[in-house]
Amino acid sequence: MILTLVLLPVLAGLVAFFLRHAPTRRLLLVLTALGHFGLTALAWVRRPAPALDDWLLMDAPGLLFLSIASLLFLVISIYTLGYLQREDWGRRQDFAEAFLFSNAREPSFTVCLLIFLGMMTLVTVSQHFGLLWVAVEATTLASAPLIYFHRHSRSLEATWKYIMICSVGIALALLGNFFLAVAATLGEHEYVPLLLTSLIERAASLHMPWFKGAFLFLLVGYGTKMGLAPMHTWLPDAHSESPSLVSALLSGALLNCAFLAIFRVQQVAVAAGQGPYGRHLLLGFGLLSMAVAAAFIVRQADFKRLLAYSSVEHMGILALAVGLGGKAGFGAMLHAVNHSVTKGMLFLVAGNILALYRSKSTADIRGVSRKLPISGALWVVGFLAITGSPPFGTFLSELVILKSALDQGRTAVAVAYLALLSIVFVGMGSLMLRMTQGQPAGLPVEQSEAGPGQAVAAPARLSVRESWLSVLPPIMLGSVALLLGIYVPPALRQLLEQAAKAVGAQ
Repeated sequence: MILTLVLLPVLAGLVAFFLRHAPTRRLLLVLTALGHFGLTALAWVRRPAPALDDWLLMDAPGLLFLSIASLLFLVISIYTLGYLQREDWGRRQDFAEAFLFSNAREPSFTVCLLIFLGMMTLVTVSQHFGLLWVAVEATTLASAPLIYFHRHSRSLEATWKYIMICSVGIALALLGNFFLAVAATLGEHEYVPLLLTSLIERAASLHMPWFKGAFLFLLVGYGTKMGLAPMHTWLPDAHSESPSLVSALLSGALLNCAFLAIFRVQQVAVAAGQGPYGRHLLLGFGLLSMAVAAAFIVRQADFKRLLAYSSVEHMGILALAVGLGGKAGFGAMLHAVNHSVTKGMLFLVAGNILALYRSKSTADIRGVSRKLPISGALWVVGFLAITGSPPFGTFLSELVILKSALDQGRTAVAVAYLALLSIVFVGMGSLMLRMTQGQPAGLPVEQSEAGPGQAVAAPARLSVRESWLSVLPPIMLGSVALLLGIYVPPALRQLLEQAAKAVGAQ
């Protein structure tokens, strides 16, 4: 079943490339997402057997991140139906542009989406560090055309920046794999494959100086893809210039794949007795990422870049939590789920706002709650959820991480953590809440029925009817974010605990 999970979206992508009927192609996208989610749900009931000599194996961390990616992709595939229809109708007046969109751009877009899902699935089930490296690099190649979807100079710049910076990072990760192979070879007289299980079993015999070098290169390499500061510079541009549904996938699923790769390295470090070495590095990168994100969030002029820097902040929280260890490991796993569904919701709502206002500037957007009542309400809900306000799931996971820091006596870390969260809350609130309030600029007003000389301007009827395809997906994700703040299902709690234990967390 593992091979089916990987190959299903890839084969569907190849079929989609040859389909010329747009509605059929879009239906295939949704059906593939539904099938992939169904297979992932079956894995919760019965773990699939390993494949390819244990190179592909479904463990607790892999199942957790696979479930996040599959759920997010399913919801986004529904949103994609309305998004592509909106893009199609927007080009009807230009026949040449409409022909190019329906016969070239949309097929390639659908193909890359499906292959992207397949490669993210491969990341989650890869147990060999070489195959894991290939899968992470494949996610870059599959997602780069998605960033360039709008075909303008800014999206081209963002695409090349994404490819170049992530390629440098992945090259460093490859060097880390070489170091890891040397550490295994020098530590044993016989060949040790770079399988996670084999390395954990023989971790005590690894050559530690080489292993520490491998850990550093792998952390920096995959940390580049994860968006940890100071290697995060591709992320704001890519998230800002991508279609909003692609931004949701990049932030909610792709960053988790890079985090999982670092998580795998930390598993080996813990087994080798080098857990404190890895945790110290992760703790430092986590706090630095939160600080850099907080600095750029304050007075940010682009609301999609605002959400992008929020992703940098939350990746920092994940790194910090794994760096703390203990109960914070459980908090990290729960926070990964909470961040993915919340950020996915926010980027989809951002797409609705951008479609109406045709601007990403926070200064140009006012009165979203009047013009788009449902999206405006979701925008406020998303702000509260992403900043860790109760009763949303992020509040619970961030509280678990804070409590763990205090229980360990790391008061300085706890204070810095709280201070940075507060700065982000104020910075995002001052911008996102201002967007929802007031009267939309440049929109008509009507005269009241007061007497002569007493006429005053009153807001006209401003609200726009929103398509259910544009609001149902973010409502679904927002409901999950709210549910996880009130109740964590026992099956999910058990999986989170199993994933946390994989890095020695309790």
